[in-house]
Amino acid sequence: MNMQKYVVVDIETTGHSPAKVDRIIQLALVTIENGVIVDTYTQFINPGRKIPMFIQDLTNITDADVEHALPFGAYAETIFEKLQDAIFVAHNTNFDLPFLQSELTRSGMQKWRGLTMDTVELARLMYPTSYSYKLQDITSELGIALNSAHRADDDALATAHLFLLAQEDMEKLPYETLALLHRRSFQLKSDLSRLLFEAMQKKRNAQPDRFDRFNGVPLKIRKAEPPSEAEETLSGNWEDRLVQAFPNFERRQSQLDMMESIQKALTDNEELVIEASTGMGKTIAYLLPAVEFAFQSGKQVAISTYTTHLQDQLVLNEGKIAERVIGAPVRIALIKGLAHYIDLTRFVELLQGEDESYDETFTLMQVLVWLTNTETGDLNELNASSGGQFILDKIRRSHLRRLTREEKRFDYYEQALEQAKHAHVIVTNHSFLLNQRAATHSVLANVGAYIWDEAHQVVQAAVSQHEKTFVYTQWKYIFGQLGMYDDQQLFAQFYEAADRTGFASIPDLLKLEALFEKFTRLFDEASAVLAASFIGKFRKSRYQKCSSLLNELDIEKDRFLELLRYLNEWIDLSQLVLQKAERLTEISVQERIVIADWRYWTEELMLKSVEFSEIFVFPLADEVSWIEGDLRSLPNSLSLYKRPFEVTSLVENVVGQARGNKAIIWLSGTMSVPTNERFIVNQLGIPSNVAISKFEPPQDFYQGARVFIVDDMPDIQQVSQSDYIESVADAVVQTVLVTEGRCFVLFTSQDMLRKTVDLIQDTGLLEDYMLFAQGVSSGSRMKLLKSFQRFQKSVLFGTNSFWEGVDVPGDALRAVVVVRLPFTSPDEPIFKARSEVISRGGTNPFLHYALPEAVLRLRQGFGRLIRSKQDKGLFIVLDRRIETKSYGQEFINALPKVKVSKVSLEKMVTDIEHWYNKQ
Repeated sequence: MNMQKYVVVDIETTGHSPAKVDRIIQLALVTIENGVIVDTYTQFINPGRKIPMFIQDLTNITDADVEHALPFGAYAETIFEKLQDAIFVAHNTNFDLPFLQSELTRSGMQKWRGLTMDTVELARLMYPTSYSYKLQDITSELGIALNSAHRADDDALATAHLFLLAQEDMEKLPYETLALLHRRSFQLKSDLSRLLFEAMQKKRNAQPDRFDRFNGVPLKIRKAEPPSEAEETLSGNWEDRLVQAFPNFERRQSQLDMMESIQKALTDNEELVIEASTGMGKTIAYLLPAVEFAFQSGKQVAISTYTTHLQDQLVLNEGKIAERVIGAPVRIALIKGLAHYIDLTRFVELLQGEDESYDETFTLMQVLVWLTNTETGDLNELNASSGGQFILDKIRRSHLRRLTREEKRFDYYEQALEQAKHAHVIVTNHSFLLNQRAATHSVLANVGAYIWDEAHQVVQAAVSQHEKTFVYTQWKYIFGQLGMYDDQQLFAQFYEAADRTGFASIPDLLKLEALFEKFTRLFDEASAVLAASFIGKFRKSRYQKCSSLLNELDIEKDRFLELLRYLNEWIDLSQLVLQKAERLTEISVQERIVIADWRYWTEELMLKSVEFSEIFVFPLADEVSWIEGDLRSLPNSLSLYKRPFEVTSLVENVVGQARGNKAIIWLSGTMSVPTNERFIVNQLGIPSNVAISKFEPPQDFYQGARVFIVDDMPDIQQVSQSDYIESVADAVVQTVLVTEGRCFVLFTSQDMLRKTVDLIQDTGLLEDYMLFAQGVSSGSRMKLLKSFQRFQKSVLFGTNSFWEGVDVPGDALRAVVVVRLPFTSPDEPIFKARSEVISRGGTNPFLHYALPEAVLRLRQGFGRLIRSKQDKGLFIVLDRRIETKSYGQEFINALPKVKVSKVSLEKMVTDIEHWYNKQ
């Protein structure tokens, strides 16, 4: 048993800076000895200043709570004494410890000295797949009670339980994993090496464990489940079977109708398009008929989705529901593209080297822990830092490397393929399915039906699948990794390894270096040409960040062709040398690592070569290339993109051979717009004789929603941007104040979002609210969403990616404010190219492309608001064009049948007050 004493510390403060005026307002200490909590100590502390309102909102600690408390100095000696001879533990020691040290110093005491352990770092290591490491998120995920987050007493106790659980789970790791972790642990930011060493000591003479091992790295044993025999399933209609399985089943006629429709399409090999609104249970409505079809026909059903959330939901949740309703075990296999999966050999190679940064070291440690738990080997399960993504990219499976028989035995992708062969239902993503050209020779050989959920995203998935990019800084980074011999980078190490072992001749190595020098020099020259042409076009622009179609720039291709020739010659020679190097058997660990690194960067340049060729040298007629850059930092800011602007043929390559022979079912919540029913289906190439079946939710589903159109906003086309932003800021402030937060404010322009947020912050009118702004506040989209949900008084400002794909149920979202109708900018390159093609066909691109796309996006924005029959919310449109333009009614017609009020801002605020009072 561990005899060490740990003291878990948590504090609440008036702000973030102990060096300025911020002070502690509450402190808690939890003492752990012999793995048991033996003492708790907590005090309110008078900070000698007012507590800011946002801190009161966050902590529920008011000025009244600390009014009669003593200042920190009155408790300083007791606190210092409790910390003596203990290891300091906190959830982010870099916050708690400096504050505590500052207060001790101000009280005339010496600073505390000792070891520290950070439970953020510990949790990231031990639970590498967790979505968030904020205390209330990680404790909720692990089932640790946290009654009042952001109260020091509850936070400290929860942190103590988190520490003990992580320590317990660490001691369950196999000895080899602990030893590999301990070797790297001295580079960590806190003293976790001590915990790892103690866990190793306990494991040293332990009984054999239940783990597989690949080249000395423990893996969770993956048992291939033998295919179960076909069983008799429950009979009767779907409603009866659902009631048998779930006595409290809520009958929804639209769901039952949809199930019958899908069952018929599956039986008759029909193509079916379905628009199924939110709240009708569409996932179960297609999964149950799909499973029954698989049982009855002996064929598999492939279900493709766009979001990983829905994939996991199908496998983990809906699969269990299907088993209860069908009355037999259901095998559902999840498979993704090759690059999702770990290359174990490459990972072992990296483990043998020396890490260059904290992020790389820590990510390797996370992978070691993850391998003892993962069933799938899907690297996307890991929550690695942005710096750690580089390591994950290096250990992804690649089609460029063939596996040995032994490697295949342990390979996760191979196992996923094997599981898919024996599944009733194969769940995958759009990108994987779009990449399956010859289904007769693939994992889809026995598929008898295809179901595309979130089908409106197939267009985006097809475009992204074929996107090629050229980013100046990425190329320069690769060049820097390889280097010339005198640079003492990888080439120098490769040269010396070849010299020692003889896998390459000196002339070949010198030729490699000469070719490298030529194509890197030509790269710089070509980039300079691009930059000069770009600057020439936008010399009079008032914007720094600009974009242009590539064919609008005056560029000679000769230099680009010459660059491509030397680059491909270098790749060919590098591959020949690698073939010889990889045949060697007598070679040191360090030399093997150098060869593996050289292989990785050669493969990267192979991919870059293809991208470069398709953008600059051999562009296709149905694709568009454009260039973006910041005029203040050229050529460093140069990025080029190439995408198809028409995807019908790409989809046809996959589903064309199935039509007439297999069922093809397309589903989405937004498959049509009122005046252009076939806007999406035409892009997908779905035949005109396939009708769109619509299934609506119950009549009262949207009873809690109201739409407001603010009719006294300025006309966006008649006033300056600054005047419009001022009006938007005023409308947002008044809306937030009347709804008490919980608002999404949706923009179409990052520039307008930033300026609006800046103006609102300058006014100070929302100083009691937490404002989260995409592209302004740090963090990913999902991190911003989590932060928004954490606070009662919060506002989230978002652009394109917040119009769809985010789910905020219940009272967590009270209002969605649409600043501008979501038209794509006419200067956006793909939009521009498609519009030109549509115009040449004699069709109005606004009516047949821009408008339906914007209407769909507005529908998706409304979909954020009402996710269940119990939800209540306001949808507020500030753009008067919805009222003043002839096309405005199309936006209103596309929304569900809810009350629409066209009112002034003042009247809207009054109406909302009355509406909330009635609630």
